[in-house]
Amino acid sequence: MLAHLSVLLNLVTGFLGVGAALVIYLVYKERSRYVAYQAMQAFLFQLIFWAGGGLLIGGTWAFVGALSVVIIGLLLIPLAIVLTLVFLIMPLIALVYGVIGAIQCSNGEDFRYWLIGDWALNFI
Repeated sequence: MLAHLSVLLNLVTGFLGVGAALVIYLVYKERSRYVAYQAMQAFLFQLIFWAGGGLLIGGTWAFVGALSVVIIGLLLIPLAIVLTLVFLIMPLIALVYGVIGAIQCSNGEDFRYWLIGDWALNFI
């Protein structure tokens, strides 16, 4: 449950939630396969959605900035603004999905992130 709720740390720090989920995984990987699996899922999901969203936003603006030298980028600024707003939704999705995972785990249910759950099994 704490690994899933570590997504809330990202609201305050921007990145510590990913580290907290990884620490929980490293501490519990030998003690509990269930906890290790849930923590690895939370780590991978946050890494993809928080870091991935930030990289996509940064890459979009770097691309537009580079093309601004040849005037084309100036025309792409409205597109970059729209893409920024779309990519900002990714961390919000991660936040809501992480809280849902925490609630299900606290109720003793197995929780799997969509697409991430099976991938996380390869790491534990």
